[in-house]
Amino acid sequence: MTDETRVQFTDREALFYHQTIRPGKIEIIASKPMTTQRDLSLAYSPGVAVPVQAIADNPGDAYEYTAKGNLVAVISNGTAILGMGNLGALASKPVMEGKAVLFKRFADVDSIDLEVDTEDPEAFINAVALLEPSFGGINLEDIKAPECFIIEQALRDRMNIPVMHDDQHGTAIIAAAGVINACLITGRKLKDVRMVVNGAGASALACTALIKGMGVPHENVTVCDRSGPIYPGRADVDQWKSAHAIPTEARTLEEALVGADIFLGLSAAGALKPEWVAKMAKSPIIFAMANPTPEIMPDEAKAVRPDAIIATGRSDFPNQVNNVLGFPFIFRGALDVRATAINEEMKIAAARAIAELAREQVPEEVAAAYGKNHQFGPEYIIPAPFDPRLMERVSSAVAKAAMDSGVAQKHIEDFDAYRHALKARLNPTTSVLTNVYAKVKEDPKRVIFAEGEDEVVLRAAVQYREFGYGEPVLVGRTQAVLDKMKELGVGDPESYTIENSAVSEHVEPMVQMLYERLQRRGFLERDVRRMVNQDRNVFASGLLKLGVGDAMITGMTRTFAQSIKEVRQVLDPKPGALPFGIHMLVSKNHTVFMSDTTINERPGPDDLVVIARETAAVARRLGHEPRVAFLSYSTFGNPAGRWLETVREAVHILDKEPQDFEYEGDLAPDAALNPKIMKLYPFSRLSAPANVLIMPGLQSANISAKLLREVGGATTIGPMLIGMEKPVQVVPMTAIAPDVLTSAVLAASGVVG
Repeated sequence: MTDETRVQFTDREALFYHQTIRPGKIEIIASKPMTTQRDLSLAYSPGVAVPVQAIADNPGDAYEYTAKGNLVAVISNGTAILGMGNLGALASKPVMEGKAVLFKRFADVDSIDLEVDTEDPEAFINAVALLEPSFGGINLEDIKAPECFIIEQALRDRMNIPVMHDDQHGTAIIAAAGVINACLITGRKLKDVRMVVNGAGASALACTALIKGMGVPHENVTVCDRSGPIYPGRADVDQWKSAHAIPTEARTLEEALVGADIFLGLSAAGALKPEWVAKMAKSPIIFAMANPTPEIMPDEAKAVRPDAIIATGRSDFPNQVNNVLGFPFIFRGALDVRATAINEEMKIAAARAIAELAREQVPEEVAAAYGKNHQFGPEYIIPAPFDPRLMERVSSAVAKAAMDSGVAQKHIEDFDAYRHALKARLNPTTSVLTNVYAKVKEDPKRVIFAEGEDEVVLRAAVQYREFGYGEPVLVGRTQAVLDKMKELGVGDPESYTIENSAVSEHVEPMVQMLYERLQRRGFLERDVRRMVNQDRNVFASGLLKLGVGDAMITGMTRTFAQSIKEVRQVLDPKPGALPFGIHMLVSKNHTVFMSDTTINERPGPDDLVVIARETAAVARRLGHEPRVAFLSYSTFGNPAGRWLETVREAVHILDKEPQDFEYEGDLAPDAALNPKIMKLYPFSRLSAPANVLIMPGLQSANISAKLLREVGGATTIGPMLIGMEKPVQVVPMTAIAPDVLTSAVLAASGVVG
């Protein structure tokens, strides 16, 4: 692959992302009720005086009565922002906000970004050290070497909370995990390998130190900088580089690589030449981690050494060394035992846990979302970044290492219970949706956007293309679409496919196809032609039917009912299927699937069975073990009523043969979702609160879905249309561009539909 295959976007799109809805990427949300005068009295004066006194009497109580124990500061002075250099503290804020979001997204760690406006290490150290009462941990970021070494060490010495410079140690931990597995595959032992490191910055030296700490002998590691190998007596070497000097006759990277087992690169694009790779040992291990372009492209290395195991820092090649595999879970484990530091034992425990996870079978839901089965081997030595098991495995390993090494102030007695609590912290839907996006990038699709003149739709279509998901097909008047794209700052609108029914070559075959379909339903040929020329949904559906696109999105300019009516003029249900809609309600720790919210007014028992089975299948593909509740106003016949038999008959039909999901009914919503009320019915077949809710009719379903979307506080995805012969999704008229993009990706992925 080339750089062109990476995610591309315009400057305007990047700025719009950071600006839209509200500026920036983070906000503060109260975790306690703030609705009554009593709430306010407890939250602030006078009630707050009680925990104040408790903490004054026992400082450890700050972890019990404040957010300190789950709060990490992401701190930078902007002297080494990404690959952009020293752009200053303020310019680093978007990056630090992004890091804070990753902490929350991956490990449910609350995080605040702090930008310190000084390049004086001592001033920086003093500023950060004084913040210790506020935070449970400090993540340093984007600070240039050698100051980063001085700052981190000083803060580790002065502060009694975990401090880690992720640019150094995050990369080191993931790289070390990969090295462990690459050596295992090639039959090597760490104590015997010879490694060459190219690059002597913060990340490279941290990688070197950690891998040595895991068993590679000091004398077996040659570190090279721009001037070549570092050896004793070399004049231009600082104290941090000199710590890794070894006697060697080699004076160039090429000479150092002869017979080497491992190349570890954190340097510059093109620094490793194919002819040098040819001189390495059998089955060489190559970690080319320069970004965005590695020291050698994998296909170049494979051309001269097909037996090589290769890792990079990029997501478009196997074996991505990605810091997100480490830092969220390292801090999670450290916070949970109130560690006073992140030490070498904790880093090594993290690396080993990550390595072990890659050797295990990937869960079915992850494989389904990625669209392929990851299997331990030369092209899978590091886990996929969105493997949901990382949270429990890495965090618990780090917590245990903190306890064993004596830096934990709180001990975990039951690690099984702790791992279960870690799993419960995150909603699997968030991980699996990310995997769905990755799957579509690997197999891009053409999506027809039926309302190509609408600004929101165009923003989503541009993002769909520029984020690498495939090609949008825009339906609309050609000049109107081009003018709107220019207004949005799209640099090359003419490169997009625009289908205009006034001039499209697909009109005649579409008219013929639809006339054959509709002539016995009262339509004349001229009626069909008028529909094709004037109705964007009919025209877009016809394009989909003719294979011009792989999926279709509509709904922004017409109601769901009108849109689906027009789509069904052209498209049929899947053979034997029942079209219906699912709303997916995603909150912090759980997801609920609600069906049918859009189409079937009074579904019969057989219809409810189909809806239940198909919704359970969607839930499973999105990472959940389905627990299906057939909802009613009644719980097991109390109160009695005339509308219960349909639900009960659906349950009886399912009872006639084994099912691969839990189900129960008739249940009122509280008996399906509230654990306390569920205990009143010990005979219920649901082992936990339901996550698939089958509604008894369209009236209750549609009202509930829209009510929850407006006032419920959860993120609503959908309605998702299920059961059509081609992938079609109808978005709400109130959707914003990210909603439309999500629906387009879901339609393209095949996970729903």
